[in-house]
Amino acid sequence: MVPLDRLNEIRARFEFLEASMAEGGGDLARLGREYAELRPVVEQIDTYRALLGDIAEAEAMLSDPEMRALAEEELADLRTRLPEVEHALQLALLPRDAADARPALIEIRPGTGGDEAALFAGDLLRMYQRYTEAKGWRFEILEQALTELGGVKEVVARVSGQNVFARLKFESGVHRVQRVPETESGGRIHTSAATVAVLPEAEDVDVVIDPNDLRIDTMRASGAGGQHVNTTDSAVRITHLPSGIVVTSSEKSQHQNREIAMRVLKTRLYDMERQRADAARAADRKAQVGTGDRSERIRTYNFPQGRMTDHRIGLTLYKLDQVMAGDLDEVIDALISDHQARLMAEMER
Repeated sequence: MVPLDRLNEIRARFEFLEASMAEGGGDLARLGREYAELRPVVEQIDTYRALLGDIAEAEAMLSDPEMRALAEEELADLRTRLPEVEHALQLALLPRDAADARPALIEIRPGTGGDEAALFAGDLLRMYQRYTEAKGWRFEILEQALTELGGVKEVVARVSGQNVFARLKFESGVHRVQRVPETESGGRIHTSAATVAVLPEAEDVDVVIDPNDLRIDTMRASGAGGQHVNTTDSAVRITHLPSGIVVTSSEKSQHQNREIAMRVLKTRLYDMERQRADAARAADRKAQVGTGDRSERIRTYNFPQGRMTDHRIGLTLYKLDQVMAGDLDEVIDALISDHQARLMAEMER
């Protein structure tokens, strides 16, 4: 049973926000964000309350002999709906990650496995690009370095759209591949890996950087196979001295490179602060789905068997071709459901 006093508090806050926005007072942008976040919760509260009211009315009708049969039939239907409506309300009341609605930066790097790991990193990049296209989001590559064979040494991409970070944040971790490399003449299956980090994009209010903490270097852009070769010192490397974080951008415009590099730097610093706060709240974060621990092996892609296994929730899908083509909703939905179940369990303790 959901505590009614808590529902009353949420409804009262929603009405206060509504009145404040109508009067035009206060920080309208902040009020609007909170109002938008509470609206779906209040809708679930209203649905739940309406159902409880209908049940009470039907129970009152039981004392009327002429209405008793109809009331019993209606009560059976209403009580059948109650668990589903209660569950939907409990989901709506779960703590929200404030970053869920933000754009995300995806960073992909090869791990163990040499050239094959770099090729697999490229496969992951294409997988996320196709998933982004299917969701109607925007995918923008900010920085990319390729190998001679067309693999990925490193890529940083920005994904924007509705609830991007909420959908992609569970992708952070080590992705392992098992397959016969194109360079393997003996047909032996190799195991290699790539790391994926998904970071919520920082806003200017999240991170304040002291210019004295930065070292900014310009250099000549270059890339594998002559890509991005430039005759001017347009590439930018920014080092954040207190944290040691280094970011680079190698597009044609030095001004654009500074903007891109600062955006990535702010996002990494914001993510570092989020990680620190998460660690303080939970001593054993590795037991949680979505902790963002990038040292954890989260998924295996087995090409000979056409199998993808997510080790965090024990989910195995024999549709690897579709997954690599960007069909990720089934696994992401399962991860979100598992995460919600864990949150519910914690709230009930």
